[in-house]
Amino acid sequence: MNILEKLENNVRLSYEDGVKLYDLDLLTLGKYASKIREEKFGKKTYYNVNRHINPTNICKDVCQFCAYSASRKNPNQYTMTHEEILDTVQNSVKNGIKEVHIVSAHNPNTGLQWYLDIFAKIRDKFPQLHIKALTGAEINFLSQTYNKTYEEIIDLMIQNGVNSMPGGGAEIFDEQVRKKICGGKVTSEQWLEIHKIWHQKGMQSNATMLFGHIESRENRIDHMIRLRDLQDMTGGFNAFIPLVYQKENNYLKVTKFPTANEILKTFAISRLILDNIPHLKAYWVTSSIKLALLAQEFGANDLDGTIEKESINSAAGAKSSNGMKQNEFVNLIKNSGFIPVERDSLYNELRVKN
Repeated sequence: MNILEKLENNVRLSYEDGVKLYDLDLLTLGKYASKIREEKFGKKTYYNVNRHINPTNICKDVCQFCAYSASRKNPNQYTMTHEEILDTVQNSVKNGIKEVHIVSAHNPNTGLQWYLDIFAKIRDKFPQLHIKALTGAEINFLSQTYNKTYEEIIDLMIQNGVNSMPGGGAEIFDEQVRKKICGGKVTSEQWLEIHKIWHQKGMQSNATMLFGHIESRENRIDHMIRLRDLQDMTGGFNAFIPLVYQKENNYLKVTKFPTANEILKTFAISRLILDNIPHLKAYWVTSSIKLALLAQEFGANDLDGTIEKESINSAAGAKSSNGMKQNEFVNLIKNSGFIPVERDSLYNELRVKN
């Protein structure tokens, strides 16, 4: 059975099939990815009203692709106080946020309890909010620093109010590439183990893939297959988020950047390979809002959210530092021919904006 016959008959694709998908033209990939998207969600495109908070940029690790860390090109170190974080959340609650999304650097000075206390304070003061916090990389850092197992860190997170995990820190799972772009950080196997444990606790998470730097197409397919294998075991991933590499202010010597064609192919292929992860997010922060809207035609059914403020990707050139107004977000989705649906953090529908 050739690749087109497999696509026509919804046959699960192998690693070799995934690599071959890149040889198909963009519109063919879009046709099959859109078919799956419409079977699952029709014309609905999900978004949430959320606030990103990046509490500190002081980091012990030196990732070559990162423009956010104060240890390298950014000399302006900061660590927010708990009071500043709570004030930020308070102001965002007035704007109707449903989720607070907390990720940051691997700061050796703040301490495990500093994280746990702020989670507990947010949970106590704003019990209605969903707290999405700590990437697999951050959990690995805290585990190593405080000599605790992954399970112990995860149990403390849950006890102090964390509801779900973001998908950051995955980057690309191939260890040779990983050694060049984020050596010393969480390994691919560690990242997968952390999410496996999180899922076994009955909790849900997202998964990311950073692409468009020095990785190959084969590396991307390998990354997707590993995620699919874990999802077969646990069923705990809500969404897959292909993150487009941001090229400014970092140390990776990348000269050839992915075209819009390559980016949209990768979105479509993600939808075709990851048959067991329900949602495909075109994170407008890294892809640009225009390309994210176009990605709806290539399998994506989620655009993330309003964000309000974002520091990590914008430090590397993304146009996301001040987020986006909800009415603007809704109108952009409508004008692109899709139906905006406000969701909560676990994809329960809150409002359909016909």
